[in-house]
Amino acid sequence: MAIIAILDLQLKPESLESAPGILRATLTDTRAFPGCLGLTVLNDSADPTHVVVYETWESVEHDRAYRAWRATAEGASELGTLLAAAPKLTLFTVAEGI
Repeated sequence: MAIIAILDLQLKPESLESAPGILRATLTDTRAFPGCLGLTVLNDSADPTHVVVYETWESVEHDRAYRAWRATAEGASELGTLLAAAPKLTLFTVAEGI
C-alpha cells in the first residue's frame, strides 16, 4: 500500500540563498530511490523559511529503506546545514472509501 511522507522543514534565514541548490541535489537522489513514486516541494507563502516535502512511496518498507540509506555516509546530504530545527516526519496512509 502506498504511503505519504510529509517532511516539515524549518530553514535558517541565512540559508535561504543556498537552500534551492541543496534541496534540488538532495531531492534528485530521493526521486531516484527505489519505491519513490514522486514528491512535491511546498513553500509556505507567508514564511519563506518553512518548507514541506510531500513524498509518495510505494510502501512503508520502501520509505524505511530510504530513511535508513539517508542515515549512512553514502546517503548523507547537506540538508542538515540548512535547518534551524530538527525536521518533522509524519507518515500517512490513504483513507480508502471515505
